[in-house]
Amino acid sequence: MENQPIFQTRFAQLNCCVIVPTYNNGSSLQEFLTNLKIYTDSIIVVNDGSTDETEEILKNHPELHHQTHLINKGKGSALRTAFKYAQELGFDYAISIDSDGQHYPDDLNVFLIELEKRKASGPPLLLVGDRNMGQDDIPGKSSKGNRFSNFWYMVVTGEELNDTQSGFRLYPLKIVNSLKLITWKFELEIEVIVKACWKGAEVRNIPIKVLYPEGRVTHFRPFWDIVRIVVLYMWFVLVSFFYIHPRNKYRDFRKKGLRKFWKEDVLKSEEPAYKKAGAIALGVFVGISPFWGLHTLLVFSLAATFRLNKVLAFLFSNISIPPLIPFIIYASYQMGSLITGEGFNWNLKLDHFKSGKDVFEGVWQYVIGSLSLAIISAICLWIVFYFLFSVLNQKRVVKP
Repeated sequence: MENQPIFQTRFAQLNCCVIVPTYNNGSSLQEFLTNLKIYTDSIIVVNDGSTDETEEILKNHPELHHQTHLINKGKGSALRTAFKYAQELGFDYAISIDSDGQHYPDDLNVFLIELEKRKASGPPLLLVGDRNMGQDDIPGKSSKGNRFSNFWYMVVTGEELNDTQSGFRLYPLKIVNSLKLITWKFELEIEVIVKACWKGAEVRNIPIKVLYPEGRVTHFRPFWDIVRIVVLYMWFVLVSFFYIHPRNKYRDFRKKGLRKFWKEDVLKSEEPAYKKAGAIALGVFVGISPFWGLHTLLVFSLAATFRLNKVLAFLFSNISIPPLIPFIIYASYQMGSLITGEGFNWNLKLDHFKSGKDVFEGVWQYVIGSLSLAIISAICLWIVFYFLFSVLNQKRVVKP
């Protein structure tokens, strides 16, 4: 057809559509939809309770699929409506794009290229546009918030993304609609990528262009939306540490068997000696540290931060198992006594703590000693295991 949109044939072949959640973006919506229709007419627009001229603008585009919320429910709710409706229309994939003018419709091409390269036997593909948050015209708050989200995404999934908050995305509708989603505003975009990753989707970034024009209307509320994102990640940390990560490792163990699992997942034979030794040192440091009740959270978070073997670090953090706890506390207290100039107190008894001041000083002495003991033990073990792993790696290399 002569007037067919540029990418329409590809959209049809891939069974893909575009979804546009919009709320009070009347100043940019008309131009945005006109430009978008140059590339495809498989478009679903969700009017999320707009009170401006949005409804009148959409009447100028009757060929598009429309969904309307009578009241504003939030971007997440608009996306959920679009996901469900798109699958009802028979689409397998959907590309979401914001209507505020920051995204370039011609970047639909980069999503289509990746979807065309996907193997039919491969996992569902979820792509997030990478806006290159280091460029000069990116607002500072957006850049900082994105770095925060990127870090915690890596902690709870074990995977890395450079941009977790871009609204320009490709979603696999079947897997997204199967998720039990609990959020309804901006944080839903994070909830989806985390839960989709947990469910086996391939989640990754692709580079896109971005523009932040003057007068751009944004409905992101810095305080409340950030609070919701932080709370969501707090919940994800608990779920991932106590269910998702153990579940995945158990599955790997059953699939690989003990010998292969120990070699590939615990020792990670291909890793350099200093990194394996670093994981052990980190685990011991956390296990001896005075942060009781937080050891699991700390060891996984720090291992993710320093890109160390999480399994190895976790195993050695369990140096603080119940039979050893009294010895660790006692050694920490004595170390603290030595550091504070009191010397070793071999006749330590509970009746020495006769006042609140004595208890406070004793706790402070324990904390100082615990951190010192943790640091010294971690350094010593790093040296020992570094040389041990170095020797083992050399033997593996020279082995015929």
